[in-house]
Amino acid sequence: MEHSFVTHLEAAIDGTRLPARQLQTTHDGRPLWVRYDLDAVGRAVARADLAAREPDLWRYRELLPVDRDEDVVSFGEGMSPLLAAPRLGAHLGLSHLFVKDESQLPTGSFKSRGMAMAVSMAKQFGVRRVAIPTAGNAGGAVAAYAARAGMEAYVFMPVDTPAVNRYEAALCGARVFLVDGLINDCGALVKAGSEPMGWLDMSTLKEPYRLEGKKTMGLELAEQSHWELPDVVLYPTGGGTGLIGMWKAFEELTALGWLDSPHRPRLYSCQSSGCAPIADAFDRGERFASAPEQPHTLASGLRVPVAVGDFMILDAVRASGGRAVAAAEEGIREWMELACRLEGISLCPEAAVCIGALVDAVEAGHIARDERIVVFNTGAAQKYVEVLETELPRIDSLLVDGRVDWERLAAGEPAVAS
Repeated sequence: MEHSFVTHLEAAIDGTRLPARQLQTTHDGRPLWVRYDLDAVGRAVARADLAAREPDLWRYRELLPVDRDEDVVSFGEGMSPLLAAPRLGAHLGLSHLFVKDESQLPTGSFKSRGMAMAVSMAKQFGVRRVAIPTAGNAGGAVAAYAARAGMEAYVFMPVDTPAVNRYEAALCGARVFLVDGLINDCGALVKAGSEPMGWLDMSTLKEPYRLEGKKTMGLELAEQSHWELPDVVLYPTGGGTGLIGMWKAFEELTALGWLDSPHRPRLYSCQSSGCAPIADAFDRGERFASAPEQPHTLASGLRVPVAVGDFMILDAVRASGGRAVAAAEEGIREWMELACRLEGISLCPEAAVCIGALVDAVEAGHIARDERIVVFNTGAAQKYVEVLETELPRIDSLLVDGRVDWERLAAGEPAVAS
C-alpha cells in the first residue's frame, strides 16, 4: 500500500490543523489527532473484506497512518482474544463477562500495539533515535520495536519499576537509566534531552501515532463482537491512550457505517485509590486533572500522576455515559488472584483494578448484572514478579518419619523451616 488515507493532524485542545506528512509531536504541549478521509476509506474497503485478511492489527490498514509497507515494523501482532469469563462472572453475579486479553501480544502487553505504530511512523520519517519515560511495559516494548527497526532507544524508569520491565528493555539493547523519582521526572529528562540528544520523544501522547496503534483495540472489539459493541468497557487508565484510542475507533466505525447499532459502550476509566487523578477530576466535574501528592500503587502502569491527555480521557468517558473511578489499592492482589484462579487468565495488577471497580459499580447500581461487560487485561501477570511473590510449601517440611503427610499437602500448608 502506498500512501495512507490520512488527510491531516488536528490539535486536540483547539482544533488547529497541521500537515500530516512531516514529523509532528504536540501543539501547545497537548496531543494531536490523526484524521482520515473516511469517505475514501469506505470506497476502498468494506468491513466484509476484513475476513479474508491476516488476523493481526494490520488488517485495518486503511484506518492506520503508515504510508509504505516497507516502513511497517512488526512482530506479527495478532488479534488479542476476547475470552468469556463465566466462572469469574458467576462469582461476581454477572451474566456476560468477557476479558480482552492483551497479555498475548508480542511483548506481553497492549504496549505492542502503540509501539508497532509509533516506531513504524518514526521509521517513515527517518528517525534514528527514540527515548521514552516509563514505569512499566512501554520500556520493553519500545526497546523491542526499536531493535527491530534498527534504531537506538533510550529508556528512563523510576527506580522501583518492576524488575522484568527493567531487564527486558536492557536485553533488547536499549540504554536504560533508573531515575530517583516518578514517571513525570523521567519525562522531564526525556524532554530536556530532545534537542542535545536528537531523539524523538515517545512519551504517551507526545507523538500522535501510539494512539493509532492502541485504536486497534476498539476496531478488534467491534469485529469480535460481530459489529455490536458491548454495553460496558472497563479499562485501566494511566496515560489513557488506549481508552482514548478506542473511543476514536468507535467514532470512525460509526462514520463508516460499519456498526450494526449506533449504541456505543459506556467507558469506565479505572484507577487505583493510590493514584487517581482522572477519577478525582471526574468526581469534581472538571476537564483537567490535578496531580496527587503521593502517588503509589502496586499497578505500576497506573502510577501516572500527570496525564497530558487528561481532558481527552475525561471527554471520552463523559461522551460515552461512563465514569472515571478509583478502586481500593488494598484489593489489587485479591482481585488479581481471584481472576487468575477462576479463569486461568494471566491478569495483571492494572486489570485487577478494573475487577475491583466493576464490583463497586455493580453494587452502586451503575452497571447491571445482565449487561455485556468487557474488561481489558492490558498485560501479563508474570511481568510483575514483585506482586506475584508468595510463600510456597516445601516437600521436606511435609515429611513425617520420611513419609509425605498427604493431608497437609492437600491443604497446601505454607512452608516451615526444616
